[in-house]
Amino acid sequence: MIKAVFFDIDGTLVSFKTHRIPDSTKQALTRMRERGVKVFIASGRPPVQMKFLKDLVNFEFDGYVVMNGQYCYDAKGVYHQEAIPTASLQTLLPYLEETGLSCSFVELDYVYINRITQPVVDLYEMLGGTARMEPTGDPARSLTHTTYQLSAFLPKEEEDALLAHLPGCKAARWNPYFTDIIPADGGKPVGLQKTLERYGIRREESMAFGDGGNDIDMLRYAGVGVAMGNATEDVKPAADYVTTEVDEDGVRRALEHYGVI
Repeated sequence: MIKAVFFDIDGTLVSFKTHRIPDSTKQALTRMRERGVKVFIASGRPPVQMKFLKDLVNFEFDGYVVMNGQYCYDAKGVYHQEAIPTASLQTLLPYLEETGLSCSFVELDYVYINRITQPVVDLYEMLGGTARMEPTGDPARSLTHTTYQLSAFLPKEEEDALLAHLPGCKAARWNPYFTDIIPADGGKPVGLQKTLERYGIRREESMAFGDGGNDIDMLRYAGVGVAMGNATEDVKPAADYVTTEVDEDGVRRALEHYGVI
């Protein structure tokens, strides 16, 4: 019996085509709530970007696993957090200057970027207003302010070179324009584990939905992992079930398939 369901946002709850949550998904959320199923967000986005969800759907999620599992909270408070090591950031900053890479620095309630390049512009055009362009700022700020996640704008083939300058960190890519960077022992599965422990729910009683590379480990960790039909091809083999696309009622169909609603 599924007692907790975790949802990625972009490409899972929210369509990349319409930039909205399908009505069938909204109805499914309500039906789960009526059945007593706990419903959580599991996203790479930071807490400061959760407000847009309230603009898209009138639904209070039971909790939030954000910044790829680096920060977890619910109505009662924060129950897990882990930041990027300052020593890693000290190694990174000279490399960013040397290469000219764009990189976002994600704090709890503030996100800034060191420089705007074309991949940054392309990303925000793709998101279609579901996220605002970040202000530019001095990356040295990261040495004195807690930074939970980075978003480095570079192709996948350049990730290893970047990580060589970020000891103790790993990549969690969900988009062709950039990759999220988090602590090596972090990730969405950690957030799921902490959440399930908090609510006294067993791993096999959980379900997770995702579509991007940063969802792969989460889909493998959950009792049931569901890949959206629009998921990237590396995600689908990690899932127990591949549903239809976001805009083809994929969330509702999978929940019905497993008898959750």
